[in-house]
Amino acid sequence: QVQLVESGGGLVQAGGSLSLSCAASGSIFIINAMGWYRQAPGKQRELVATITSGGSTNYAESVKGRFTISRDNAKNTVYLQMNSLKPEDTAVYYCNIRRIPPLGLADYYWGQGTQVTVSS
Repeated sequence: QVQLVESGGGLVQAGGSLSLSCAASGSIFIINAMGWYRQAPGKQRELVATITSGGSTNYAESVKGRFTISRDNAKNTVYLQMNSLKPEDTAVYYCNIRRIPPLGLADYYWGQGTQVTVSS
């Protein structure tokens, strides 16, 4: 099994910054992609940013230029630096990994979620 432990998040005023981290442990084998998703009250979970093992990144249009995703492959950890935060960024943020096990198809794991609240 794989465990994902998230840290960071909290309450910040609009225009402020927060950083999130997510460390993977357990039967990791190979982690292909890592990413962050978020879910606001009453809304569906949406992609925030992803990063491949090679460092290629993908961002939601709403966070481009404000958020930066990075990863430390040696530590199996993914980070999300969030700058110029807006009230509409308020949500529970979840990390996600795509794992490649030795045999079989790729599978996915989710973190427990961490609350990010941006006050106006």
